[in-house]
Amino acid sequence: MKQSTPSEVETCIREKRSIKIIDVREVEEVAEGKIPDAIHIPLGLLEFRMHELDKSTEYTMVCRSGGRSAMATKLLENHGFKVVNMSGGMMAWEGPVE
Repeated sequence: MKQSTPSEVETCIREKRSIKIIDVREVEEVAEGKIPDAIHIPLGLLEFRMHELDKSTEYTMVCRSGGRSAMATKLLENHGFKVVNMSGGMMAWEGPVE
């Protein structure tokens, strides 16, 4: 499984590099703040919303601590998507939130 650190993700955003982030936390967790422009798809709905995603795009998966996003990464990889797990999740995120 491909991993990136929160600081690597923040650098991509700051340098305006193309990065697509999917936040798989629950609604109440996301209400406390998410990475700007992240797409919110709760983990439990991910397999039902895969059709919304593009297999030619690489997605960075985010959750609270990195566990659920690792499960989401494996699920999408198994369906042919290019995916990266952000290790440490939002608990390790020091960048801006919206």
